[in-house]
Amino acid sequence: MGQCAAKGTAMPTIDVLDSTVHYEERGREGEGIPFVFLHGNPTSSHLWRGVLPRIEGVEAGRVRVLAPDLIGMGRSGKPGGAYRFADHARYLDAWFDALGLSEVVLVGQDWGGALAFDWAARHPGRVRGMVFMETILRPMGWDEFPPAARSRFEELRTPGTGEEMVLDRNLFIEDGIGKTVLRPMAEADRAVYAAPYPTPASRLPMLQWARSMPLDGEPADVVARVEEYDAWLAAAQVPKLLLTFDGSPTLMVGPALIAWCEENIAGLETAYCGPAAHLCPEDRPEEIAAAVNAWAARHDLGCSGRSPLAHSRRSPGARPLARPAPRSSARPPAGS
Repeated sequence: MGQCAAKGTAMPTIDVLDSTVHYEERGREGEGIPFVFLHGNPTSSHLWRGVLPRIEGVEAGRVRVLAPDLIGMGRSGKPGGAYRFADHARYLDAWFDALGLSEVVLVGQDWGGALAFDWAARHPGRVRGMVFMETILRPMGWDEFPPAARSRFEELRTPGTGEEMVLDRNLFIEDGIGKTVLRPMAEADRAVYAAPYPTPASRLPMLQWARSMPLDGEPADVVARVEEYDAWLAAAQVPKLLLTFDGSPTLMVGPALIAWCEENIAGLETAYCGPAAHLCPEDRPEEIAAAVNAWAARHDLGCSGRSPLAHSRRSPGARPLARPAPRSSARPPAGS
């Protein structure tokens, strides 16, 4: 395993199960509260490159920042298999255990948020806080999809057609990723996201994520896990922060779903971070870091909270999970 020799950024790799997990790290083992940043589809820990250096408390030893690449993605290993939700969760569990992480603050975007919720629901005693943005908050229905997006996702879930779109044409990297940012993405950054997927076989994780969206009760195993973590979100009193954005049709979390979160997630605060598309850390890294720092400082989670740039409001409790958001509240991003 690579070691973090200083309090700057390190890029270690650790053996996990039958493969390896690469992760970015700032701070030293045993120093400070671990803040774990989890990416989604089709990105990697590179998504957080503008956020991690701005998280406060690392130099003072109050915070340790980590951002793994999910298995089969980024610079992590590609052990094969189906890369289903449960597979990602299993490798992530092993990574947490290999590093001995507990008392963590989880920060997740897209499927990284779903994996964070899932891990927290199964390890409630090891979580001190949760920050999430642009993620899968509850099971959805096909009628929540705009017609154009619904057509694409139905194709992605069609045997043969999805393989041609993602494995052969590399749809998410060549087309989707550029449509899920407001700021033009530098070619060097796009190349980082493209590097793990040089062959059709290497692109399977991206296709499997698209087929994992919990829609009209399928896939049943993912729907069950989402329902389980929804119950945790409604009951757990650990501090939680929802980051919100506007200005793009690719956003998943709109006003109605924000309202659903405020009524159904206990201990929730929200912070508006400005205009962004679905890959919001690409568009708003400074605002995201400032919101996390300010929230963490309010809850004595290691950060000083200087110079907050985002407005927040608190929802101290949650009603039972009984009233769903209107069907128009969620829009599928191009990369989920």
